Amino acid sequence: MIAMGGGGFSMDDPVLDRYVLGLVDRPRPRICFLPTASGDADGYVLRFLEAFPSRSFDTSVLRLFSREVADVGAFLGEHDVVYVGGGNTLNMLHVWRLHGVDVALRSAWEAGVVMTGISAGANCWFEASTTDSWLLGRADALNDGLGLVPGSFTPHYAGEEARRPSLHALIASGDLPAGYACDDYAAVHIVGSELHKSVASRLEAGAFRVGRGDSGAAVEDALPVTRL
Repeated sequence: MIAMGGGGFSMDDPVLDRYVLGLVDRPRPRICFLPTASGDADGYVLRFLEAFPSRSFDTSVLRLFSREVADVGAFLGEHDVVYVGGGNTLNMLHVWRLHGVDVALRSAWEAGVVMTGISAGANCWFEASTTDSWLLGRADALNDGLGLVPGSFTPHYAGEEARRPSLHALIASGDLPAGYACDDYAAVHIVGSELHKSVASRLEAGAFRVGRGDSGAAVEDALPVTRL
């Protein structure tokens, strides 16, 4: 599982995407895009298809606002990579549960499908996250993730003004569990439930572990980052 704080094709950053594809041992990787968090925005889908052209990839899109796939579990399990786009984490998780996508994603992940995504598409894999789903410009606690990985995730850590102070306050108050925070262009690579490594496509991008110290205040530890 590769959880991106920001980057990938959504932010014109092919380097993190290449890292994800390096985990697939197949000449033509099969990639499924879930644009649920953006309301299945056509423009977002087009960017995905342009980033992963048919000459090199077998791509598909799972739309839920105009759903055409009957068996979501079987459909996701046929892919090498499931790539979840950014947008509204809260709405996405609610829609997924209505369609059984939450169960299907867990089954595909347990079967070895590589899971990745940016922002909302990174938040979703964890137990909890910070999100601006209720109001843009804020970073509120959302303790309603899929829980494939324990703890919390915070994207855009240095890229959005509210993220770092809000996360520290939420950790200190106990409203969020300890977890990972990634700047734009950085990601954590999780194997099972454990951190395998942190990676970044830009020199200034960092990844962090943020928890609650003995004094009750949040404690931030920078993780070693492999520059791609």
